Amino acid sequence: MENFRKVRSEEAPVGGGAEGSGAAPGPFADLAPGAVHMRVKEGSKIRNLLAFATASMAQPATRAIVFSGCGRATTKTVTCAEILKRRLAGLHQVTRLRYRSVREVWQSLPPGPTPGQEPGEPAASLSVLKNVPSLAILLSKDALDPCQPGYQPPNSHPAPSSQPTAPTSKRSLGEPAAGEGSAKRSQPEPSATEEDQTA
Repeated sequence: MENFRKVRSEEAPVGGGAEGSGAAPGPFADLAPGAVHMRVKEGSKIRNLLAFATASMAQPATRAIVFSGCGRATTKTVTCAEILKRRLAGLHQVTRLRYRSVREVWQSLPPGPTPGQEPGEPAASLSVLKNVPSLAILLSKDALDPCQPGYQPPNSHPAPSSQPTAPTSKRSLGEPAAGEGSAKRSQPEPSATEEDQTA
């Protein structure tokens, strides 16, 4: 693939099932109309996603939020959901994993035609169909059905404080920490070097 560059990638239509038709609202068919859907991308900033998600869940009208991501964004999707669960206690979770078909279109690079190609012909293109993992995590303030696959109840233990505590040590404030002051080089005094040069 070194002689090709990716031109575009698009979600390929899936034939048949409910997921392929436009009528299905995603992996969670029974969502309340006020649910927030956060689409996590590979380049999304976690702090921006969480700022919006936290502000949205602070509103009493918002009862649920869905984080979804596919491909390389799946780990970032899990991270966002776990941080939000720690910030807001008592959230019920349902996780759904599925695969999406993505069609990538690659085009040959301009220097030189490919074998069997006339010089005036357009560049050759290649289409690749890939199945990438897709993850959707529903976090809800309301109780969900515990019998459905992927359900996790709220944390039973309290969340740790958001402010990290500073490590304590037995040294006083004026003393250097272990190893701080001992790494200095010994420098000769300026008066001693002047005497050596005059002699």
